Amino acid sequence: MNASEVLRRLGEGRPLVHHLTNYVTVNLVANATLATGALPVMANAIEEVEEMVATASALVINMGTLDGTWVEAMILAGKEANRRGIPVVLDPVGAGATRFRTETSEKLLSEISFAAMCGNAGEVSTLAGLAAEVRGVESIGGDAREAVEKAARSLGTTVAATGEVDYVCDGERLFAVKNGHPLMGRIVGSGCASTAVVGCFAAAAGDGGVETVAASLSYFGLAGEISAQGASGPGTFEPLLLDALAALAADPDGLDGRLVVEELPLA
Repeated sequence: MNASEVLRRLGEGRPLVHHLTNYVTVNLVANATLATGALPVMANAIEEVEEMVATASALVINMGTLDGTWVEAMILAGKEANRRGIPVVLDPVGAGATRFRTETSEKLLSEISFAAMCGNAGEVSTLAGLAAEVRGVESIGGDAREAVEKAARSLGTTVAATGEVDYVCDGERLFAVKNGHPLMGRIVGSGCASTAVVGCFAAAAGDGGVETVAASLSYFGLAGEISAQGASGPGTFEPLLLDALAALAADPDGLDGRLVVEELPLA
């Protein structure tokens, strides 16, 4: 399914996307979800996560701000989503930075079936068992292309590593997504927002397949290119990014011809 068709489905169906996300970027994540055409809900209390996810069309788990209670809520929500056949997307924020984050990522991956996982090169490399450097929640090193191939095969799911070029692999096919702009790396939460968009596309498509994930990241990158044209810096870029996401979603005709996605051979 191409990006324009997914966006039309989002606009017509307005599916609910349940986010277990972090308090640093929650507003941007919610607004990116809304701009893309889905309805966001941010519910993390263990008393309600199972009930809430039962009404959603996708669940996005973001590890940006972790504690033991959040981890418990993530597992409860993820297992309930699996039971109901609702696609679950993981953003393993900071995996590789601390033992707690790395072990939590591994725990979630072992107990929940994920439709897709999206992180930066360092996070994905860590979970693929490759050498990487993660400082705080930022990737300092890691071969993104190698990482997504290895992680997709070992985890049995679609894996995306975002960066200057986004790489997406499901173990059988590999795509390079070349839409985007450097300003996207200068605002806090752009990675969280891109994973939110992946969740929106998964909600509309009903899966986190490699083409669905590549299309979502390309749409997000194109919005970054458009917003950068009118921005004078990161402070003006963020609201323009939301405007661009909304404008592309509202009029998706012709969108696919502007998306730069290349299929690559597997190693």
